Amino acid sequence: MKERAARTAVSGPLGWRDLLGLPLADSETERLSREARIADLLPDEDEDDILGKAYDARLVRRLLGFTLPYGARLAAAVIFMIVTSLLSVSQPWIIGKAIDNGIRTGDMAVLRMWTLLFAAAALAEWVTNRWRIALMAFVGTRVVADVRSILFRHLHLLSLNFHNNYSVGRLMSRLISDVGVLQDFVTWSITGLFRALFLLIGIVIAMLLLDWQLALITFAVLPAMIWLTNYWRVRVRDAYRATRQRLSLINGYLNESITGIRVTQSFGREQVNFAHFDDLNRSYFDANVDAARVTAIFFPGVDFIGSVATALVVGVGGWLVLQDTLTAGVLVAFVLYVERFFDPIRELAQRYNTFQAAMAASERIFGLIDISPDLADSPDAYPLPPIAGRVDFEQVQFGYKDDEPVLRGIDLHAEPGQRIALVGETGAGKSTVIRLLARFFDVTGGAVKIDGHDVRDVTQASLRSQLGIVLQDTFLFGGSIAENIRYGRIDASDEEVRQAAEDVGADQFIARLPAGYETEVGENGVNLSVGQRQLVSFARALLANPRVLILDEATSSVDTTTEKLIEQGLNRLMEGRSSFVIAHRLATVVNADLIVVLDHGRIVEQGAHEDLLAQHGRYFKLYTMQWAQAEK
Repeated sequence: MKERAARTAVSGPLGWRDLLGLPLADSETERLSREARIADLLPDEDEDDILGKAYDARLVRRLLGFTLPYGARLAAAVIFMIVTSLLSVSQPWIIGKAIDNGIRTGDMAVLRMWTLLFAAAALAEWVTNRWRIALMAFVGTRVVADVRSILFRHLHLLSLNFHNNYSVGRLMSRLISDVGVLQDFVTWSITGLFRALFLLIGIVIAMLLLDWQLALITFAVLPAMIWLTNYWRVRVRDAYRATRQRLSLINGYLNESITGIRVTQSFGREQVNFAHFDDLNRSYFDANVDAARVTAIFFPGVDFIGSVATALVVGVGGWLVLQDTLTAGVLVAFVLYVERFFDPIRELAQRYNTFQAAMAASERIFGLIDISPDLADSPDAYPLPPIAGRVDFEQVQFGYKDDEPVLRGIDLHAEPGQRIALVGETGAGKSTVIRLLARFFDVTGGAVKIDGHDVRDVTQASLRSQLGIVLQDTFLFGGSIAENIRYGRIDASDEEVRQAAEDVGADQFIARLPAGYETEVGENGVNLSVGQRQLVSFARALLANPRVLILDEATSSVDTTTEKLIEQGLNRLMEGRSSFVIAHRLATVVNADLIVVLDHGRIVEQGAHEDLLAQHGRYFKLYTMQWAQAEK
């Protein structure tokens, strides 16, 4: 695929660019060298790049299922489309009649009648065409909105395991690009296809009825038309594939460059990035030129074939008129039909790639919708009643992959209100323990229970509504500080929001902000410092008033001064709640009721801080090697 894509973008001379003096014109050697570099970046196979069939009945039926709620509008649009096609086909015939029965005979009354009839047909065509477009635009937009809503809801039902293995970029492509392709398909391509077919059939019938001999002469150019259409279909497919590939590379590199701009400037990589982007940009330009060249062959070719057909009709038809075997009106009407005959052919050719793209987009969208959540509520799941906070891990085993176990027989018991600290080296399984507690993943062996209820037997919503989770990588949503705190409990009053902020010490920095609680945090809290974002997340967790609290390295991004500021707030946050803490900060660990030491997915030690130090075991080594300096 890489070699073919590279050849596609460099095939043929581009002398006209040099003639126009465009700055992006390069020598053949430079272009080949650049395309070789770009080809190395292209994936061997990418589902976003597959066009698939031009028509797939299964996908079309499924897609049309989304139009059923709007069947009345769709039926009306089809009726308008049929009427529009009939009116369009009738107009050349009316002109022929006006010439033969009005102009040739000199009868002004008859000429006036046919003229008014033509005007009425044109006006009716405009009205019906307007309503057809308006109705299909409505149906297409609603279908797209419905599909996008279904996709959005479905993505929220899929587990973290799915999201860990499916890139955000691909998901955004499904929600935006693929759904956008479907909008064009439903709104324009479906009715455009049928309108072109109706027009083509109507014109063929009209031509045969007017004069079958001239019709056969017109059809004589069809073999050339078929060959040209097939030539264009094959080559434009590869050309547009090349443009999509390179546009995808540009978008990805833009995202990476903007996201990593600080690193780029820190290491002085601007010129290197400029050169690489210039390669991508020029390659995209070349691919578009190649696509334009193929298109420039097809559409002028269709016009030329149409002109040849018109010339044949005029020549033969004119001879028949001179022989008095054909009227002038019929000849004029036939010439008009010949000119219109190739319009629907152009339309069908243009829709070919649209149909292929729509089928591929449908395949990807429905493939995503058809993914069953691997973490769903069981049919007999029940709401978790209000809990006291007892947590039991009973011989828990788990692995993200079948052949790579992460936890091996974890036995852990926490009483209501007890503080549990999980410590260990990176990869020991600390974060996995709390993910299983929140049921972001299901255990592969054993059970996790809260107040005696297996977390797999209760609904996920009722479980997580009684959990409070503060992660190391704090995420804030666009909006104000108050809105982000209220995310923990949407119905909380302004006073409750302020009280939660005060309890964790966040009110001190909020009070210094010009807009206070109404300060906009920016995208992912970019207007706040790391420590301030963490304080907002603490307030958000406290407002939710959970019975079980999970702190996953929640203070790792907070400096020592800020940590001392929130230590009292954290004590309030954990007071009376079962708390599971993953932290490398001494203040949180040494005060825990139970410290659990994990190593390679097993619990190797557990106990209070002083007791574990006295054992001179694994915890003692971790403490002396990693945390002794922090205690000074």
